[in-house]
Amino acid sequence: MASNRSLRRRSQPLPMPPLRTRRSWGQRSRQRRRRSLWAVLTVVLTVVAGGLATALAANNAAPAAAPNPNCSLIIPANPLTAQGLATPYQLTATNAGGGPCNEANANQSAFVEAAILTNNGQLTLYDPLVIDQGTQPAAATVTPQVPAGSTVGIWFGFNGTNLTLQSANGANALQQGNCVNGTQGSIFGQFSYCNAPAFFQTANQQIQANMLQVPAAGTAKDGQACPTVRDFSVVDQDQSDNVVTHYVATGNGTTAQNNAASKAALQNQNLVDLANGSDNLLLTQFIDPALGCTPWTRPDQSSDGAASAALPLDELSAAANQQAPIALVPLNDPMTVNNNNQDPNKANLYRQGVDQTPIGGADNGSGTTYCQSFFGSANGIQRVFKDQAMFQNAPSVDAAMATNLFTFLAMRANQSFTNLGCGGLLNAANPITLTMNGNGVVTAATFTPLGQTTPVAAASCTPSASAGAPTAAGTASASAPAGMSATPTAGSAGASAPAAGTAPAGVGSATAMASTGTAPTAVVGTATSVAGTAGVPSTAAAMPSAGSTCTAAAGSSAPAAGSSTGTGASASPMPTATFGGGTGMRHHHHHM
Repeated sequence: MASNRSLRRRSQPLPMPPLRTRRSWGQRSRQRRRRSLWAVLTVVLTVVAGGLATALAANNAAPAAAPNPNCSLIIPANPLTAQGLATPYQLTATNAGGGPCNEANANQSAFVEAAILTNNGQLTLYDPLVIDQGTQPAAATVTPQVPAGSTVGIWFGFNGTNLTLQSANGANALQQGNCVNGTQGSIFGQFSYCNAPAFFQTANQQIQANMLQVPAAGTAKDGQACPTVRDFSVVDQDQSDNVVTHYVATGNGTTAQNNAASKAALQNQNLVDLANGSDNLLLTQFIDPALGCTPWTRPDQSSDGAASAALPLDELSAAANQQAPIALVPLNDPMTVNNNNQDPNKANLYRQGVDQTPIGGADNGSGTTYCQSFFGSANGIQRVFKDQAMFQNAPSVDAAMATNLFTFLAMRANQSFTNLGCGGLLNAANPITLTMNGNGVVTAATFTPLGQTTPVAAASCTPSASAGAPTAAGTASASAPAGMSATPTAGSAGASAPAAGTAPAGVGSATAMASTGTAPTAVVGTATSVAGTAGVPSTAAAMPSAGSTCTAAAGSSAPAAGSSTGTGASASPMPTATFGGGTGMRHHHHHM
């Protein structure tokens, strides 16, 4: 969850803001750790088909010093065209004095995600490649099909702290692409976009005309609607940022698009699946499977037409399906503040990039209202505690920080309470209390309703045969462009799910989040990926069946300090990736 920085179209890189706007998990350094966690996870998401995933850091020894957190991404000319999409973006240091920026370094990786919407409602995805400045791709890029009259939107994610967009020499790419990086002197940080408002305008017009259908979210195992990226049980300090893009990285630090041709050309090299840690990834690969939900997916032209989730799909789904209370980027979001001051203009620029209505009327962007819905509503983080038994049986995003998905989500919310300043806004203590073992791993958590002193008892789940499975999602009305495979069923990601009880690709221990307040401060620095597919994992054998109902267990108590509340992910046969151990490399301000 990175800090949001306002959108702005410029042909030159925006001035770097002082170390300010990014607070992530409390402090920029902590935020980055968070993102690092995702960075690690992302790097760890295995490259299926062939090679074993080998740690990037193992292949590219990280420098002793912490990597430069501030990088620039050089945008190619005519970025909204087929040729512009197929031309690699180039990563370089914003200030060379801070050290180099390398795409294959999980802590500095930048990601690009595009959506192509034809004038007759066909929607596909494409992931433009990012390489180091002055280098060549490890394998040739795919030239996408962009039929005449199509509307293209582009979104960016970053595993570092501040990513500044810059036009290629001699080009006016930022203006050509209608790119927004932030307001003058204050960029969002990890997030930015090109032509997103136009894309969403076209998409919403086609939805109204029934040319493009957004699938229903479906019903989760707890009987409630499946959550979206605007659900208060899913959001954190900085919602709606970063993307779901994957690249293939080689041992010598070069990158390629994640497809069969790249893997075939690089079959004799140790490959790693490099990905961007994001709320989108957390929802579609961890929370959805735990709740028996399926995300909306569309064919990815850069990945052999395989079904993929994406930020624009998640936002369109949220706009269509999310019921009140609806989480919209607030003024106290770390990515939208400007030199630590709330900035409605910057917040609105950010909202435009993720298809959210501007601040106005009943929605005044209030941080107090956001915190109240997040921590005081039954539809907020309390849902995670109600569904504790389900999430305990799901793998942790980072086993080095939390034992299972429940403790991970509790830790994330605990940190968000601090980073959003909810304590002062609500005049209340942090309602989430974490229990950690001697290694700083969160093993249990309790929730005390705002204004009360007694924690809510742990919930138990009783299977119910009456509840139905969530409705299938992902089958948009439009067919894929000629020459592409038919759209796989939503959630399939083009691959079969791992066996029950196993973690999805990329699950395992990932170095990551630094904590704030009572959150753990230890960072292990290793990330284990699970061999196999990038598909959505099946639920663990012990997980309640669809339609289960969870009720508070009378007299139940939280696990004793230091005990573990769940088993987490199963051991992985994949090599372990080590990413420069130590907290200095992890100030991920974002996400998850």
